[in-house]
Amino acid sequence: MDRSLSHIHSGARAFRHHALAAAAVALLSAGAQAQEAAAPADKSDGLKLDAVVVTGTSTAKSKMRSSVAISTIESEGVTAVTAASATDVLRAVPGIRAEASGGESNANVAVRGIPVSAGGARYIQFQEDGLPVLQFGDIAFATPDTWMRADAAFERLEVVRGGSASTLATGAPGGIINFISKTGIEQGGSIQLTKGLDFDQTRVDYGYGGRLAPKTRFFIGGFYRVGDGGRKGADGAESGGQIRGNVTFELSGKDYVRFSFKHLDDHTPTFMPTPVRYVNGSIQEIPGLDPRRTAFYNAGWPLDNTLTNTNGRALSNIRDGLSAKSDAFGADVSLDAGGGFRLQNKFSWSKNSGRFIGIFPGDDVSAAPAGTTIAAGADAGKVYTGNKFTAVVFNTKVDDAGLLANDLKFSRDFDLGAGNRLSAVAGLYTSVQKLDLTWNFNQYSLSADQSGARVLNVPGVINGAPGFGGCCSNFQDSKYTTNAPYLVLNLDSGAFSGDVSLRRDNNKASGNYYQSNAGVAYDLTKPNVIDYDFGRTSYSLGGNYELNKDLSVFARYSDGAAYNADRITFFNNPNLVNGKSTTIPVNKVKQTEIGVKVRGNGYSLFATLFDAKTDEVNVDVTTTPIVAKANSYRSKGLELEGSARFGLVSLLGGLTYTDAKQADGRAPKRQAKIVYQLTPTLSFSDELTAGVGIVGTTKSQDDGPTGPLTITLPAYTVVNAFVSYSLTPKATLTLAANNLFNEIAYTESNDGRGAARAYTGRTVKASLRYNF
Repeated sequence: MDRSLSHIHSGARAFRHHALAAAAVALLSAGAQAQEAAAPADKSDGLKLDAVVVTGTSTAKSKMRSSVAISTIESEGVTAVTAASATDVLRAVPGIRAEASGGESNANVAVRGIPVSAGGARYIQFQEDGLPVLQFGDIAFATPDTWMRADAAFERLEVVRGGSASTLATGAPGGIINFISKTGIEQGGSIQLTKGLDFDQTRVDYGYGGRLAPKTRFFIGGFYRVGDGGRKGADGAESGGQIRGNVTFELSGKDYVRFSFKHLDDHTPTFMPTPVRYVNGSIQEIPGLDPRRTAFYNAGWPLDNTLTNTNGRALSNIRDGLSAKSDAFGADVSLDAGGGFRLQNKFSWSKNSGRFIGIFPGDDVSAAPAGTTIAAGADAGKVYTGNKFTAVVFNTKVDDAGLLANDLKFSRDFDLGAGNRLSAVAGLYTSVQKLDLTWNFNQYSLSADQSGARVLNVPGVINGAPGFGGCCSNFQDSKYTTNAPYLVLNLDSGAFSGDVSLRRDNNKASGNYYQSNAGVAYDLTKPNVIDYDFGRTSYSLGGNYELNKDLSVFARYSDGAAYNADRITFFNNPNLVNGKSTTIPVNKVKQTEIGVKVRGNGYSLFATLFDAKTDEVNVDVTTTPIVAKANSYRSKGLELEGSARFGLVSLLGGLTYTDAKQADGRAPKRQAKIVYQLTPTLSFSDELTAGVGIVGTTKSQDDGPTGPLTITLPAYTVVNAFVSYSLTPKATLTLAANNLFNEIAYTESNDGRGAARAYTGRTVKASLRYNF
């Protein structure tokens, strides 16, 4: 789940006339060599099928000649869709199911019916400039989007669904989501002030780039903001920002060297499920607890007293919410190695840390028993006679989720004669993922109030005691090492282009983990050892045939895997990860896809049929009791992505039909049959543009107290809207609304108590931007 975001980009005319017209899913002409050179735009082709993409491919190719399903979104398109966070952007991408309802981070993201089993993005890799943010996408309370923010330095987003993602990234058989940075190709900058009109948020975005010397360019940008994330109960919980930048040294020919950095220090609220009631499988609001508005951060909390990994005690402020800190450094090199060979190397190092504090309903709302009093504040000791519930504070300290990653590859083209060409790429990906974290779940009695809830003293209940019977005071100090050689062969022969790729993931896990005795203490003399090797060979092959310049067809088969980190340590038999088990659980995905790309007079269409089979092992800490189990899924469906232009009106949209089934024949939890996006935009003039972004889904099922798939998540349609006016050639005023009609859009229920999560209700903001 995720939220807050605004963007800025140089070029006033490009922003007013092209980017806002592109709105929610403006599809950019991507850069050819290492995201350097933009292809000319064809205004009749809103999907930019001639745009060259670099994600999920070993050689830069246009969409029309690629045998993968890929979407691109430029930064201004994100602004126009009024996206509230980096992950919220993904709701505009066909085939992607992004449950971005929990705040700035901690989103659940799935693709093509491959399930969201326990949170995060197990089958998808989040990248920044071609390297992963984290090696694993579903670490509990530490998902990759925790340390990602889309800001003024963000150039565009490339999303590969299925296809070669199985072999060009470790643990990403479902797809790759790559946020690509600006590099100072365009001289100039901008500053933007955004202010919430009906909620508390103030944000500043800034960026500037250009030439330092004839062959040296740079870009630097970032943001800072404060606020409540759209919910008054989180007043003041938003606070922080980011700065990042890069410098590029252009050498001879296509050679270059680039260095980059990032510093993130941010606090945001995490919106957990709100107490509700279940009636005959449907969700009903409890009066006074609107799931679109409820947050409990301003409840007058005491400091949360938790067990440390040395058996000490530590105090933390529950109002801190989700804190994320990251310091990162990167290097990107592309050099002529002689003899027709090209050497390319991407390197990144990051130190990621923080804390996840979320307030989760531990039981159903009920009347407070006799003798209940208010625990703190001016009314401390006063008798309380309203409704109450048990709030379990998920308090996870992330000491280190740092990642060192390096992708080295050599490539060479071979002329086969008669216009035929073979490109060979041999690479080695290496990484070291640290994972040091400490869980604590303490419980408190809380009044059932949407905003301004109060901590209560309930007879027989101890505030601050371990929640859920002390199940979840755990810590892990571990390291995961990956060495993955890969080979790709690309053939271009006239209208046909094809590729075959092979990757061998060799992974090593080491360290220790501990589980406490009912949350009281750890036996530090008896660690649960982590010491095992795991891996798998993945492959992918595909081909694309251009029937003419405006019509091509493609097909692909892929066999890949995603791997487990903490999902197979806590709550499992220690022998599973200490080297005694002959089998380590691996999550396997096999996909077949065929598609067509076509464009004509004012329209373009990208259609893909897919068939995916998934076998996985999963642990879900939100179930009661916590269980580890194996699951099998099969999903078939159709992705449609299209654009059309009618005079002043442009349309961009997508629709995904998914027929997914688990082993018992039922659809997996939270998997709707149809998810759709539509963005009509009207350009009245170069100065005035307006549009709406519509995102919707049909109904789906989720788990409830009476069993799996017993709760209906209703269909919903969320409408976002914007209007933008250029006051001067350099100054633009934008008014934007998220969830304009205040739709209740549920994204999940819970099996242990009446609780459901929904998108935040209507928020309206105004932005003033100045380009220079």
